[in-house]
Amino acid sequence: MSGQAKLYTPELLACAVQLAEYPFASGFATEADARSATCGSTLRLGVDCDDEGRISALGLRAQACAVGQAAASIFAQSARGQTATDIARAADEIRFWLTDPEAPQPDWPRIDLLAPARSYPGRHGAILLAWDAAVRALSNPPRGG
Repeated sequence: MSGQAKLYTPELLACAVQLAEYPFASGFATEADARSATCGSTLRLGVDCDDEGRISALGLRAQACAVGQAAASIFAQSARGQTATDIARAADEIRFWLTDPEAPQPDWPRIDLLAPARSYPGRHGAILLAWDAAVRALSNPPRGG
């Protein structure tokens, strides 16, 4: 039980609540879903991009544990201005960081809040939901385009 207390810190829970600042609504240029095979958590993401392919607006709808919600919030807080290449690189770095104890911490703001979850492989899929959905969304052609 003490491991759970370390995982669900007040900072992580506060971050999870901040996900409400990025509501999902229909009408984004492109959308995608992601589902964690380990826990069943799901996330729907919509994005708009500028003329250079950088995320200019986004919304998320997550049905996930607090760790998955916090991770989605961490993603959303720094996703604006990122390209498909940036997001794919970050997803790879985070995936490696989660699975290899010797891996360096990824260069994504606030990712350190998720460090305790590295010891919980069942949460890894939920952590990656937003990045996985964004990779899919950014590889889809925009609606009407």
